[in-house]
Amino acid sequence: MKPTLFLLAAGMGSRYGGLKQLDGLGPNGETIMDYSIYDAIQAGFGKIVWVIRKDFEEQFRTQILAKYEGKVQCELCFQALDALPAGFTVPEGRQKPWGTNHAVLMGKDVIKEPFCVINCDDFYGRDAFMQIGKFLSGLKEGSKNEYAMVGFRVCNTLSENGSVARGVCAYNDKRHLTDVVERTEILRIDGVIKYKDEQGEWQPLEENAPVSMNMWGFTPDYFEYSEAYFKEFLSDPKNMENLKAEFFIPLMVNKLITDGTATCEVLDTTSKWFGVTYAADREDTVKRIQQLVDEGVYPNKLF
Repeated sequence: MKPTLFLLAAGMGSRYGGLKQLDGLGPNGETIMDYSIYDAIQAGFGKIVWVIRKDFEEQFRTQILAKYEGKVQCELCFQALDALPAGFTVPEGRQKPWGTNHAVLMGKDVIKEPFCVINCDDFYGRDAFMQIGKFLSGLKEGSKNEYAMVGFRVCNTLSENGSVARGVCAYNDKRHLTDVVERTEILRIDGVIKYKDEQGEWQPLEENAPVSMNMWGFTPDYFEYSEAYFKEFLSDPKNMENLKAEFFIPLMVNKLITDGTATCEVLDTTSKWFGVTYAADREDTVKRIQQLVDEGVYPNKLF
């Protein structure tokens, strides 16, 4: 069974063209998302699913889905603030969505096969999709509790225009993830990659240290675990009182690997991430995409 690519796109706004996710960066106005979908198809993915806001559906179908018709199977699901388990209600004053793992939960009715979750505004690269596609395609039918994440080498994920936030990963001798620590400031200082620790001190980080770029591989049982744990999350008074508390993917994965329910293999990739973290990154991103087109990695016009 071919795996599915699941794109987190609920953060897109209704004013098309005003957001970096929809910025035309390729030679024919292609978005970063277009390159991810193209790479996924090349890597053997058979279906594309987006999670978006319901009020964006008509515009999304017209301006985005239409270009993929006849190329690959496409489906939509929707994230809403009030999409909560029975017995729970949205706290008064809450406006912020419930986070990335809540968005993933919205796919439970349309995804019945192994799937890869990604951000829609990060350029992950062909090799990354090949690695996760190979892992998911190689799972035995009915597999459970065997997950993966693509661990990018931190040296391939930096911006020349400022610090970046990355989840620094640790793994055991089987390359199974043991921990993800969010480092909110990572940059190269005098030729050495460093991160700022909890005391505000700069600490060195190995060039090839694996970091999470939110590229995960799951099987459908992940939805069941997420539903159960989301109820625990909502039952915690501090998460209901904090109107910005979020149910993140690493929070869920850390629970499952810590309690021994699942394993998560850290896949190495040679892909070089890039994106538009800062406004100044845009020019460099356009140049890098054009270079890949010139090298023949991508056709001049994708779809």
